[in-house]
Amino acid sequence: MHALSRLAPEVRQYLLVTGNYWAFTLTDGALRMLVVLHFHSLGYTPLQIAALFLFYEIFGVITNLVGGYLGARLGLNRTMNIGLGLQVAALLMLTVPAAWLTIPWVMGAQAMSGIAKDLNKMSAKSSIKLLVPNSQQGTLYKWVAILTGSKNALKGVGFFLGGALLALLDFRGALLVMAALLAVVWLASLMLLKKDLGKASAKPKFRDILSKSRAINILSAARLFLFGARDVWFVVALPVYLSSVFGWDFWMVGGFLAAWVIGYGIVQSFAPSITGNARGEVPDGRAAFVWAALLAGLPAAIALGLYSDVSAHWVLLGGLLVFGALFAVNSSLHSYLIVSYAKEDGVSLDVGFYYMSNAMGRLLGTLLSGWVYQAYGLEACLWISSAFVLLAALISLGLPRHAEQPAR
Repeated sequence: MHALSRLAPEVRQYLLVTGNYWAFTLTDGALRMLVVLHFHSLGYTPLQIAALFLFYEIFGVITNLVGGYLGARLGLNRTMNIGLGLQVAALLMLTVPAAWLTIPWVMGAQAMSGIAKDLNKMSAKSSIKLLVPNSQQGTLYKWVAILTGSKNALKGVGFFLGGALLALLDFRGALLVMAALLAVVWLASLMLLKKDLGKASAKPKFRDILSKSRAINILSAARLFLFGARDVWFVVALPVYLSSVFGWDFWMVGGFLAAWVIGYGIVQSFAPSITGNARGEVPDGRAAFVWAALLAGLPAAIALGLYSDVSAHWVLLGGLLVFGALFAVNSSLHSYLIVSYAKEDGVSLDVGFYYMSNAMGRLLGTLLSGWVYQAYGLEACLWISSAFVLLAALISLGLPRHAEQPAR
């Protein structure tokens, strides 16, 4: 604690925000894996499992839209702490006796978790804009990449944690352990996080939740299809396929998906070096198009490989590794661009609108993941994924280049 107090205030707040985000992400990843594996083991179909996450994604859309407004009026410290507290409540909701765990009850708990997750994410991403001078875009890109990459690496650890806790304890015991640990983080955040961080100088009107920036609107549309492309096969279809077709147990499914997301997060952290930040270059709209175009054909190639005589293990697992690396760079580029484009005063309004589109993409991908996999199989999910990435690439053509300024 003494060493923390000696750091520059901006660095200290960055570390506190990042620590909160890390702790939350561990529980979020673990909870998703717990729900998927536990209810799959109870005999739920892929579409029924996808339905359990329906409110999680729907309320994520609403929360990002309204949460940006709340962050600008109340301060990002408050919205972040509200998110942490709601996640503790959501975890405890699922510790009720097994007879109470009906689909509506689980969907309600997931709705609360979705609100919590997106309040936390919006607050963390918006805070970075306020802690780095506007003239230091290279530093901003690096800090955003570290925050985003480390978060996703820890989400992967959360996937493994969820599978491990389910195997070692039981569904209820795993949830109680996570709720207790996150409650400690929440209490520390209430005491240490800077008051009024991110509060707008002039109280925004509710109509300001809709972005008026052309650049942010275009980037938001591209983000919607980019994340729909990931979740259409990753959320439900992939873990169920690994369990039912490959015959993997909880440890193997959780461990593999954890390793994938950890690797994905590590690549995100190094995205500035991959895209030229070490040479003093920061990405623009052209970079967003190029990297999306590189990704677009990969899911279709994996689908074609699954139709062939090549071992499905090699095709799917190898394709996943390449997909993860390319997707990580795309995601990191987008995360930097939104923070760069956003206005400093009331930053959470722009960031919240953008992550509303991100949540809409996840919602679309989650629903399609369960329905398309159940009706047509994993290959169909992969074809849809390629189409979505292609749309994201084409939309990115409208983003500003370095010679342009984002229109407002």
